[in-house]
Amino acid sequence: MYRIGPLRQSERARWAQLWSEYQRFYAVDLPMAVTEATWQRIHNGRVHGLGARDAGENLLGIVHFLYHEDTWATAPACYLQDLYVDPKARGTGCGRQLIEAVAESAKAAGANDPYWLTHETNLTGRRLYDRLAKNHGFIQYAYLPARARGSAP
Repeated sequence: MYRIGPLRQSERARWAQLWSEYQRFYAVDLPMAVTEATWQRIHNGRVHGLGARDAGENLLGIVHFLYHEDTWATAPACYLQDLYVDPKARGTGCGRQLIEAVAESAKAAGANDPYWLTHETNLTGRRLYDRLAKNHGFIQYAYLPARARGSAP
C-alpha cells in the first residue's frame, strides 16, 4: 500500500527525476522551461499533481491531471495527462492507486471520471488500464502546420 497525496515542494528533485524518466520512456526531451512551468503549475493549482509514497516516504510514482470544460457534459472533464511509476514499484499496485486517487479527486470536484491516452506500445501500462478503464477506440491526431507537411495536401 502506498500513501497518495499532493506533490510537495520538498520533493522537487525526486519529482524531476521521475519526470525525466517518464520523458525517456516516451522518447521526448522537453525543454527545461517546460519542466519548470509544469512544476509551477502543479503548485499554483492549474495542474494537479499527486505522488505515491512508500512507508519510508520515498516518492515512487507521480500523476498529473487537470480539469477542463466538456462539450458532451455539464460537469468538467478530468484529463489524466501523465502517470509514471518507478520501475521497482511496478506491479505492486502503485499505478492503480494513483489512478484511483485521480478518480476520487474528480468525484470530489464534481467532474466526470478521468480519461487518458497512452501509446499503443505501452503494453505494461495497458494491462493495468484494461483492468481499470474502457478503451473507447479513439485515435489521436496532432495538427501539422503546412511547413511540416511538406507537399502533402
